[in-house]
Amino acid sequence: MSRVIRRSAAGTGTRAALDATIAARTDAYFNRTKAIVEKFGDSRVTYAYFLRRPVVSAPALMLRWLNEVVAARGERIDIELPHPEGAWVGAGEPIAYITGSFITLVDLETILLQKLGPACVAAHNAYQMCAALPKSAFLAMEARHCAGAEMQDMMAYAAAVGSRAAQAEGARGFIGNANDATAHYFGAPHGYGTMPHALIGYAGSTLRAAEMFRDTFPDTDLTVLTDYFGMEITDALAVCQRFPDLAAAGRLSVRLDTHGGRFLEGLDPQASYAVMERHAPGAIRRYRSHNELRYLIGTGVSAAAIWRMREALDEAGFIRVKIVASSGFGVEKCSVLADAHTPIDVVGTGSFIPETWGETYATADIVAYDGAPRVKIGREFLLRDRV
Repeated sequence: MSRVIRRSAAGTGTRAALDATIAARTDAYFNRTKAIVEKFGDSRVTYAYFLRRPVVSAPALMLRWLNEVVAARGERIDIELPHPEGAWVGAGEPIAYITGSFITLVDLETILLQKLGPACVAAHNAYQMCAALPKSAFLAMEARHCAGAEMQDMMAYAAAVGSRAAQAEGARGFIGNANDATAHYFGAPHGYGTMPHALIGYAGSTLRAAEMFRDTFPDTDLTVLTDYFGMEITDALAVCQRFPDLAAAGRLSVRLDTHGGRFLEGLDPQASYAVMERHAPGAIRRYRSHNELRYLIGTGVSAAAIWRMREALDEAGFIRVKIVASSGFGVEKCSVLADAHTPIDVVGTGSFIPETWGETYATADIVAYDGAPRVKIGREFLLRDRV
């Protein structure tokens, strides 16, 4: 996919302020290179932007900012995306070729890389999570883990891109997120969510918190946190019994967010193994790593905990009450719980945020100067026939 960006220059004051901000945020050697090229003559160059690991292409935020800068500078650039947004991209494969004035582009590299790498890795994580649990819906809860609004925007965008890639393969994917500011990425009118632990502490009981919520928001579906007092099953059933109409209509959900230092009510290692033997014996009878075993039968929100909650709800006749699970649902945990056929209706997670930040580092190299292919030794894989 190719496109040409042409714009008129912004006002002198606006452009000066923009250039000053860019100069302050970019690496010094790019600013010095710009000064040298301004002195000795411009060149029309082609940059290749890529990552060293497989990712899902998510360049829109980077390109949006680039277009804004180009508009302010009154320049012309060509952008080619070898892969559409949401496509899998192999390690070292260019995500974007950007061609234009060396003077215009050279001081943008640092900031463009910041806006590309983390989004692509997070999109890849979100895709894998949704693909691992294709029957579960996901709710993005990344905001609390982000370093400010810019990162929050980037991570929400990335989750939406990865989600759409998984949805194209039949997964339910992300149905929304937890706040209004980034809901548009998921096609949602607003953020979703009902109550935090703080409301339960204020109310004094899980049931009373549910009653307060229902009284205040009578038309909203109810999702109740059940772990505050360590009585997940007892409190879940009490809420179901208090609101049988919501339970029967499928408008009531219980959310498991059990602390990793304790088991769900009624479980211990032996009881957890017993639950898994009843529902997914194959998941625990072969070799498992320490982490995998913890996800299956350990403390916190394990496969056994979710299966046990499903058992309790069904035995009490609340078969349409949904289970929302949260707490550490990254790629590995989603894959392990999928292997155990865990009955999760909704996963609340921000764990698509890259865990190893070094994997998010994007790179750019110039691969042509005035149409002549040229790149440093070792990066010849970035060249293309038509450069």
